[in-house]
Amino acid sequence: MNEKEASCRIALASIRGLGLARLKALIEVMGSAQAVIENANDIRSHVRGLSTELTAQLCNPNLIKAGEEEVEWAVKHNVDILIDTDIRYPSRLRECPDAPVLLFSKGNADLNALKVVSIVGTRHATAYGRSVCDTFVNELSALCPGTLVVSGLAYGIDIEAHRASMQAGLPTVAVLAHGFDRIYPPVHRQTAVEMLAEGGLLTEYGAGTRPERQNFVCRNRIIAGLADATVVIESAAHGGALITASLANDYDRDCFAFPGRAGDEYSAGCNRLIADNRATLLLSAADFVKRMMWDVDKTPGKNRHVQRQLFVELTPEEEKVFDTLRAQGDLQLDTLVLATSMPVSKLTAILFNLEMNGVVRVLAGNVYQLI
Repeated sequence: MNEKEASCRIALASIRGLGLARLKALIEVMGSAQAVIENANDIRSHVRGLSTELTAQLCNPNLIKAGEEEVEWAVKHNVDILIDTDIRYPSRLRECPDAPVLLFSKGNADLNALKVVSIVGTRHATAYGRSVCDTFVNELSALCPGTLVVSGLAYGIDIEAHRASMQAGLPTVAVLAHGFDRIYPPVHRQTAVEMLAEGGLLTEYGAGTRPERQNFVCRNRIIAGLADATVVIESAAHGGALITASLANDYDRDCFAFPGRAGDEYSAGCNRLIADNRATLLLSAADFVKRMMWDVDKTPGKNRHVQRQLFVELTPEEEKVFDTLRAQGDLQLDTLVLATSMPVSKLTAILFNLEMNGVVRVLAGNVYQLI
């Protein structure tokens, strides 16, 4: 962890009226949060449009103190701070335009696991919803061992997903809407502690941040952004799970929903998602795995006899993508991002060119395959 950069980012995030978009713009222009702080006195010569009030806050000599104290607290309590340039920062989330500039992390989860799914739903889970969740997670564990399950530690489907994952041997991560100095709801503290062994806890909020209503809405973007796909299990006509599903669609991630009986209050949201084509109808984990193309054999070279056509000239970057697909087989876009270490914007442009040249094709689930 770069403690100086982390403390500067925390300090900048505390400025009233700055906002995430402008904070990111400042860091991009100056190269780092530390550079923003160190050049605060003449920041307006580098960045246009900053108000006098914002400039005054940037120049406050006490600004950095709060950030340094937060970093000290994190170190003391074994909390990792991941800034968005760190290799351990979740790469899927990094590609979302509103991703946090840093995250507080606790536990042993691999946030860049090969397969990641978010499971969300109502806080008022019925016996049907809990049964669907348990069955889905157990089947997923058998079909795709090691899949990381993400949820929000809330009542209902969230906590059911976490507990079912641990029971099935899958790592699971909870995204919190508050700082690490508390667990909300308190009755889930023991489950949160147990999750640290193979999974973990994640938040964008520093110690002392209370679980305010707006924080739960904000944290939903992290739940959606961390994963390859979001699965909704029971939701009323309105609720946080539908917000997460909407965000998954906005991020161009796959979204699935389990249907329920017509007229059931806590199936209304899922049924509407399916009816409006904002989620794919899901009946089982086997169905999910098939639609995500997670059942494709990734054995290098097995049943594959792909040869480059001599008339297709590839750039070095296209060659890298080609060689990765030839070695590893069909891959999702997110997995290709990890395998090639390329930004998703650049990689999608390369894949488009390869597709136009007849070198690759795109399958369901945003999976790319050599032709």
